[in-house]
Amino acid sequence: MFQTFSGSSRRPRQVNLSGQNLNPFASSSWSPSASGTQKTVANAQQEREQRRQERERLNASKRIQRTWRGHRSRRELADSRRAQWDDLKTNSGQSAPEAVLAEQAKLLVAFFTPRRQDDVARLVVLSSRIAELGYHDFLSLRAVQPLLARLANVTLEALQISLPGISIELLQLLVAIISQHPQSFPQISRAYYTLLSDLLSGTQRSNIDRGHILTAVRIPLIEHIELGNSDEIYYEAYAALALNFLTTPDLANLLGSLNDLAAVLNLGTLSSALVHEYGSSSVSQLLSERRLWLLAHFISLHRLQRRSGQEPEYLRALSLQLSGSSTEIVGRIDAADPETLHEATEIGDAGKALPPLPTFVKDELLSLVNQESISGLLAKFNIDYAKASASGEEDASLLASYALTLLRIFPRRGDEIRMWLYGGSMTASTGAEIPALKFFWQAMRLTSTFSVISADSKAALTLLRPQIRNPRGSVSSSDVQRDREWRTILLFLELYTFVLRLTDDEEFLSASIPNLGQNDTPLSKIRESALPIEDVKRLTIFLKNLAFTTFYNAGELSDDGQQAPESGLGTYFGTSTSTSRFQSPEKSAVAKRTPNRPFAGVAGMTFDYVRTIVTGVMRMLYERDSRRRFLPRDHWLMTSRFEMEGFIPDVVMEEERQHQVREEGEEEDAEDDDLLERADGMAMVGMARPRRALQIETMRRQQQKLARQKVMAAVGPRLEVLQNMPFVIPFETRVQIFREFVFLDQTRRRGGNVDPDIWRMSIIQQSQMSRHNRMSGQELLGRHHAKIRRDQVFEDAYSQFYGLGESLKEPIQITFVDQFDTVEAGIDGGGVTKEFLTSVTNEAFRAEDGPNLFVANDQNLLYPSPSALDERHELLRQFGIKEGSAEWHENIKELLRRYEFLGRVVGKCLYEGILVDIGFAGFFLRKWAASGAAGTGSGYRANINDLRDLDESLYQGILKLKNYPGNVEDFSLDFTITDTVSLPGAATKTITRELVSGGADIPVTNENRPLYVFHVARHRLTKQPWQQTQAFLKGLGEIINPKWLSMFNQSELQTLIGGDASEIDVEDLRRNTQYGGVYQIGDDGLEHPTVRLFWKVFKELDDADRRKVLKYVTSTPRAPLLGFSQLNPRFSIRDAGSDQERLPSTSTCVNLLKLPRYSTATTLRQKLLYAVNSGAGFDLS
Repeated sequence: MFQTFSGSSRRPRQVNLSGQNLNPFASSSWSPSASGTQKTVANAQQEREQRRQERERLNASKRIQRTWRGHRSRRELADSRRAQWDDLKTNSGQSAPEAVLAEQAKLLVAFFTPRRQDDVARLVVLSSRIAELGYHDFLSLRAVQPLLARLANVTLEALQISLPGISIELLQLLVAIISQHPQSFPQISRAYYTLLSDLLSGTQRSNIDRGHILTAVRIPLIEHIELGNSDEIYYEAYAALALNFLTTPDLANLLGSLNDLAAVLNLGTLSSALVHEYGSSSVSQLLSERRLWLLAHFISLHRLQRRSGQEPEYLRALSLQLSGSSTEIVGRIDAADPETLHEATEIGDAGKALPPLPTFVKDELLSLVNQESISGLLAKFNIDYAKASASGEEDASLLASYALTLLRIFPRRGDEIRMWLYGGSMTASTGAEIPALKFFWQAMRLTSTFSVISADSKAALTLLRPQIRNPRGSVSSSDVQRDREWRTILLFLELYTFVLRLTDDEEFLSASIPNLGQNDTPLSKIRESALPIEDVKRLTIFLKNLAFTTFYNAGELSDDGQQAPESGLGTYFGTSTSTSRFQSPEKSAVAKRTPNRPFAGVAGMTFDYVRTIVTGVMRMLYERDSRRRFLPRDHWLMTSRFEMEGFIPDVVMEEERQHQVREEGEEEDAEDDDLLERADGMAMVGMARPRRALQIETMRRQQQKLARQKVMAAVGPRLEVLQNMPFVIPFETRVQIFREFVFLDQTRRRGGNVDPDIWRMSIIQQSQMSRHNRMSGQELLGRHHAKIRRDQVFEDAYSQFYGLGESLKEPIQITFVDQFDTVEAGIDGGGVTKEFLTSVTNEAFRAEDGPNLFVANDQNLLYPSPSALDERHELLRQFGIKEGSAEWHENIKELLRRYEFLGRVVGKCLYEGILVDIGFAGFFLRKWAASGAAGTGSGYRANINDLRDLDESLYQGILKLKNYPGNVEDFSLDFTITDTVSLPGAATKTITRELVSGGADIPVTNENRPLYVFHVARHRLTKQPWQQTQAFLKGLGEIINPKWLSMFNQSELQTLIGGDASEIDVEDLRRNTQYGGVYQIGDDGLEHPTVRLFWKVFKELDDADRRKVLKYVTSTPRAPLLGFSQLNPRFSIRDAGSDQERLPSTSTCVNLLKLPRYSTATTLRQKLLYAVNSGAGFDLS
């Protein structure tokens, strides 16, 4: 059956001749004896590696031996030369002393080692013998000439190693060598002045007389015109002096004074050397504290030389230094307690202020800001600009750069600087004297930059790119010219910002009034400075085109060359390899990056700065035009830059993207907060590493925040435009976008259930999933329900809803009760909520017995009571509550919480689309819009025109003072202001406050009058009501994103709150009216006869009566912004029986008119007007 069966049960043997190993266990680690081609190859590689390593070891040993033999030979040679030197010292015999000293000097420079004390001692002996012989005689020897450079270097090394107890002979020898052989100085210049700095410094003070040190400082600064390279030596000496000696802290105190030093310096050469060094990387290697001391000493030396003018090279050097140290100055110039710290900190601890500037540094910096200096600057500018040469243009541009730098460095003195510049006069091309503002305007409009951007809105991007991207160093002539033009433009905008805040509407328009100023009455400076409306129009086109590009292309342009903070890991962990004590240890990493050019060639002038000032001036002109129109109706629109058909969906999509970026950032911040808390806790116990890690983490978070802002700008260019220059888009479009934003937020917060009833149902359904959810769902709905007494609407609302915070956005349920706690009939289908919100606002803003948080101006427009906090303070004092106690602070917080809650209530009305009949003052509404645009030039700026909205009498008084032709000192005013506090039943109390520091001692003069006007306006509009306003805006911002509010101006916001003030569109209201009861339209589509009578009568009424009817039904006399289709709930009419004597009634909570079935139009008209004018409402039904 099995033919293959052979009768043997043994398996036949198989022989593999392929050379492959088929044993699966042969290559394992348990079988070290495995063999094959792979092992052979591996063994060969291993043998080659061993031979290579053996050769390297052999070569290394040879090198070590060779190095050791060389070192031993050199040491033996040096020892033999030392023996020769010692033999010459003791056995000079009859040899000429000059020859012996020359031979000793030759031997010494050959074997000298600064670490050996015996070599230093030999050098001291040699220097003493040279002094006995005479420095001039010895140094003039022909045999010594080749040795002088090396001898100078050896002497300097000996002095450095001997600190602080150095020999005066060594210093005198070194000074003598430099004096007679100046060619040897450039190689040792930096170390030389570093040595002199060390000799003076407190940590290594020596016993050398200051006179010797001053001589040592002066000798290298002598110009040797007989040398071919004298200029190079001369400039190198001044560069070393600046960077290595004038950087010494407190040099004036160490030297006694800087007078002797100032007497021997050539300040022009010092300025040129500094300008050259700032063009290289030398200055950037200095610690910031050293740069500050250099700047202070430079200013002091200029002042001590009593220079009458400000030379271009001095201004250039000064401007460069100010710009280079701008970050440290801005952060520390206004710090309290100006006592210098022992060690300046590059970055302050997280949450702590930077150390204050040293007193000397601060005083010297502040000496730059004075009227005489600024006026002299303007006069110099005038002279240079009048020159027809290129140097004149360059000098004028430099002066503009310096003025801009001062404005950036001293932000708190900025208004004074602008005032001094604005007060000057310039010579026009016609030879006539004109105000400085008009001079700069004429110069600005002649620039090619202004012409190109004004002609084409897309051209701005081409002009801005080189300013942002070009690396420093690759500056062409066209770049230089463009920089000059930008400086002129920026200086004009800085001045115009100041002037606009002081100019009332009449003065602003005065330049367009013909024959103004042709009589004998002199014009005020402001009227002289006013630009004609046609020029203003040209300016707004330029600003509009430029600002649009900076926001729409922000993602591309925001890389403005701002370096990361000058810090690195080596700074914190002490791993820097820098050897110079002047050099910042973190610079090695920073220096590897190629810095970008600052904007307009002015260090510190960044893209953000330019965008801020351009946007600020543009917004100020737009707000003035929106208050009192002087430009064409559609002048501000830029719809041609967008595809308007899909604009709204695109903006909504950008908002969703930005929301995602914000959420991711908030998650990262939450994680980082835990790390910061742990690190901060460890830092509190003195652990250095966590404290350094905390600094690094703070820097990283700042960089992340900047990066996040750039990402948001990149993903939302249309949003950037809408939030910062919304007027380029039509108002109706912006209103639709606002409603879309609200709907998107509602959808996101309510899980897609926007309808209140559906949202409540979803909460109930979720709560039934588990017991825990059931409790949380009931608690959530319970927190959003309130029982409100009709006579205590605001107080009940505050006590029950304040704790919700931003959760007030969710639907709320209201149950009204009367004084007997009886529940009113009705179901809250949205109408009772509307009734509740309108009742809260009416009681809070209007009722005489309300909380009195707001006051009204002469036009009955509301704004937060400026004296509310002062009145609360006085009330607490009357009750005997100690000022500063916990109870005191809690009372103040309670008052501010009520402002915050009112902000939430108004925000809730906007969120739900409920119109309220409340009018707010224009200046207060401007703060709403500005709250979402802080830091972009769109923030609120107090100005004289807003005083009219606050207090008409104060406004008129300020105008009279501003335009007073005589000497205002006759009024005996100073920089103080008086606030009044009035309490019921108590005498009025006055509080005098200083407008500026030391204001009581500063009289108001004709020169500083503009500054006084500005400070009065700022105090009344901003500082006095600051806390109240911020609390209200905080509450408002919790419900309505402040960036959404920034899309509207003050009049548009008022329309958003209270509705459209234009004539009521009867047909639109009729199309969007719903009918109930017998009035409901049937299948025939015909209206009920009474309904037709109603519309006939309503159409015949004048607009004032129509508004009364509308307010009677809906509680507001104005229509919604986008028409009555947006009214929620819809306008409704229901029958109320057939009684001809019965009056119409309403349910304002649901916008319902209950209209009896009148048979005639006369009866309907009579009854309707009677009910409307008598205020009859819900109670009659």
